[in-house]
Amino acid sequence: MNFFKKLLPFIIILTLSYWAIKPLFLPGFFPMHDDTQVARVFAMQQSLTDGMFPVRWVSDLGYGYGYPIFNFYAPLSYYVGAFFDLIGFDTLSATKITMGIGIVAAGIFMYLLASKFFGRRAGIIAGLLYLYAPYHAVEIYVRGDVAEFWAYAFIPLVFYGFYSLSLSLLEKKNIQLWLWISVSAFAYAGLILSHNLTAFMVTPFLGVFVFLLFLFAKKKIGWKKASILLSGLVIGVLISAFYWLPTLAEMRYTNILSQVGGTANYADHFVCPRQLWESPWGFAGTAPGCTDGMSFALGKLQILFVLLAMIASCIFWRREVTRIRFVWLTLVEFIFVIFLMLPWSQFLWDIVPLMSFFQYPWRFLILASFFSAFLGGFVWKCVEGVFAKKKVLLSAGTIILIYTIIFFNAAVFVPQTILTRSASDYTSPLALRWYASELTHEYLPPAFSEPEKQADVPLRKLVPNPIVSIHSLDEKTQQITMILTAREKTSLVVNQAYFPAWQLFIDEEKRPYRFFDKGIILTIPKGKHDVVLKYVETPIEKIGNALSLTGIGILILGIISHRRRNKTYGKKTT
Repeated sequence: MNFFKKLLPFIIILTLSYWAIKPLFLPGFFPMHDDTQVARVFAMQQSLTDGMFPVRWVSDLGYGYGYPIFNFYAPLSYYVGAFFDLIGFDTLSATKITMGIGIVAAGIFMYLLASKFFGRRAGIIAGLLYLYAPYHAVEIYVRGDVAEFWAYAFIPLVFYGFYSLSLSLLEKKNIQLWLWISVSAFAYAGLILSHNLTAFMVTPFLGVFVFLLFLFAKKKIGWKKASILLSGLVIGVLISAFYWLPTLAEMRYTNILSQVGGTANYADHFVCPRQLWESPWGFAGTAPGCTDGMSFALGKLQILFVLLAMIASCIFWRREVTRIRFVWLTLVEFIFVIFLMLPWSQFLWDIVPLMSFFQYPWRFLILASFFSAFLGGFVWKCVEGVFAKKKVLLSAGTIILIYTIIFFNAAVFVPQTILTRSASDYTSPLALRWYASELTHEYLPPAFSEPEKQADVPLRKLVPNPIVSIHSLDEKTQQITMILTAREKTSLVVNQAYFPAWQLFIDEEKRPYRFFDKGIILTIPKGKHDVVLKYVETPIEKIGNALSLTGIGILILGIISHRRRNKTYGKKTT
């Protein structure tokens, strides 16, 4: 019975999430800004099937020249999608399942955080406010940014992990210590691996939160034990190093920086204050000024709860002072992220050059939605305190509020239209090498000569050479192997984008090669040869892998040694 009571809130949120994920149950698929999600899941599955792990390179995207997309674009959601693809779902269904998991996880993880602070009933309210936030619908059904709304889901889990870790330290629950270190570390790593820009955005606010937890803990248990809070951050950074280290170190080999500035210049994409309250719903893009093709509404209910939280925090500030402090912190952070979206903050964006990587100030609606949902949980906790003795009235009010949240917000959780599409429409060679590649080609090398029309897209990796006879050819994502005979010394052009991880071996001997704006040029000696063009991880990538394994190793060793100490202590006390 107790187990069912604990499980009930999750069942409620899962059930009530139906209206947010309902379009995913329909046959076909819907258009979105980033209409490459199915293609990316398929590309990830192909690379895994070919034996590449971690996946860094895909072969068909980039107009068939391939590129290292998962070295730079956060891969976690695509690993999940590829898993469902590999176990038998078609790629379109696998993509929908991945999207559904990310959507529902947002409500569940917010429930975990808010219920830790305010109780189960308030946690459900906060979870639904977060799940049904208007910007969440924009991410799903307008922008189609799966990576970003997966990160949206991880935000409350990260804060939940660190808060639970601090409670474990303060309450001296040593048995749970490494459990919460693990949750904190994997949640933070999950945030980074879901969407690096969102992680970059969240980290300063998380840092303030962890610092306050450290200050509270230091007073009771001393700074040495309180510093254990930092272990979750450090280990999370280590676990995700296989991804973020190459992202930072090898960016220069791609055209990623072209995405900063230009039409994505932050100065052209600030939000007008009235758009936070009333912003027409649309499926187009964003433009300078106050007339945009998509909505930047924070949500009237969300804004109302923030205002009520301001009032309630002043009225109830004498009760549970520690938690009220976190409410005040949340209010301050909410006001700050709203400020960052408005034109008045441009001086700050100009001063801090790294902020230009966010491209669009309205991205901070992610954090505004998070803070407002948390504050909504606080407000309902205060309502529970006032009506504690009127349980029937309180239950009725909770049901009415849940209905109101869904009624006012479910209407925007719909796509513009449903297209009659199957998985093959997104995963055919033409779809991958032309349609999907046209949408995202920033992972190709700088100055790469992109095909101007569909007919220019290469149909095969090797450009025929009359002097060379190919006896056998085996193409995989990470390796092209061939046995050939050259009647004289010659050059062989490979339609493969350059990246420093690619190495050439002729008769098992490493050889140099050249690259140009349309591929790679191999120099083939006269005679019969075994030729291998192979993706060999760069030193930076290998260091990243080693750091990730180190982070996982620290967790495993920490858990094992902690359990042994507890067993030894238990024997001594008996």
